[in-house]
Amino acid sequence: MARRSNGVTLQQLASFIEVAAEGSISAAADLLYVAQPTLSAAMKELEARVGRTLLVRSARGVALTPDGVEFLGYARQVVEQVALLEQRYLGGPPSRRLLGVSTQHYSFAVDAFVRTVRRTEGAEYEFSLRETRTWDIIEDVRTLRSDLGIIYRNDFNRDVIAKLLRDSGLEFRPLFIARPHIFVSRTNPLAAKERVTLADLADLPRLAFDQGTNNSFYFAEEILSTLSSAREVRVSDRATIFNLMIGLDGYTISTGIVSDDLDPAITAVPLDVDERIEIGWIGHSAIPLTDLAQRYLDEVRAVVSGFGVALLDDDHGRRTRTSG
Repeated sequence: MARRSNGVTLQQLASFIEVAAEGSISAAADLLYVAQPTLSAAMKELEARVGRTLLVRSARGVALTPDGVEFLGYARQVVEQVALLEQRYLGGPPSRRLLGVSTQHYSFAVDAFVRTVRRTEGAEYEFSLRETRTWDIIEDVRTLRSDLGIIYRNDFNRDVIAKLLRDSGLEFRPLFIARPHIFVSRTNPLAAKERVTLADLADLPRLAFDQGTNNSFYFAEEILSTLSSAREVRVSDRATIFNLMIGLDGYTISTGIVSDDLDPAITAVPLDVDERIEIGWIGHSAIPLTDLAQRYLDEVRAVVSGFGVALLDDDHGRRTRTSG
């Protein structure tokens, strides 16, 4: 007769994942069709078995402790691997594939996401792509709303971003170094130039992505954000900024990687400055990436290399999960 394990059960892991996703034991209990006291007791038993506090309980619901964040990453991997095992060997239903990405406003990030979705096997999946503000990207990854985030850093914002990531239990892994370009409409007179200078931009509206209440120069998506501009327009999404490039002959400064398929009316022109833009991904220091998240990063690398941009060595820019 098999001995009963005193360890963690698969049901406890699945319930914990649901509680973390809902931020509420009562809401998770409704979804799991169990009584709230039963689920609450199960979570306390889980914490007792692992010997760590995983949840902070309050009148507003529950939040993950640092141990809870780490535990959640491994719990997700275990549940996903069991689903794959049942599908392959026990005739279970296809596994629902999950992926969340938060990113600054880069067309290469969207292009890679499209490729990932198209190449994903399985009848069911649940993906999310959030083009959003720098602060929100960090929060999305910190709270596990997203598996990873795509942001940039340079000499100006490096120390501030590093401290914020460190305080959030996150780390930055570089993908590539880009030379600054301006994005303009193909009808803009500057579109025909081989390169432009800051003086060329003096009379054009500068377009920038709004950073909301965290509107610090350190969180700006555009380099040289501290330079004054006589005319500046802030926007919240990439479609609007491209429309304003066309309607106002405005410009923004970015990586120079723009998809002809996704953004055919926009072109990139090199900007003659000494700055460099380091693009990378952020993730939890203690939680390895899932296979699907790693596949997305592989697609990012493929898109970027297709533009002739050199990728950084995998030893510095890649981190694979250790199990599963």
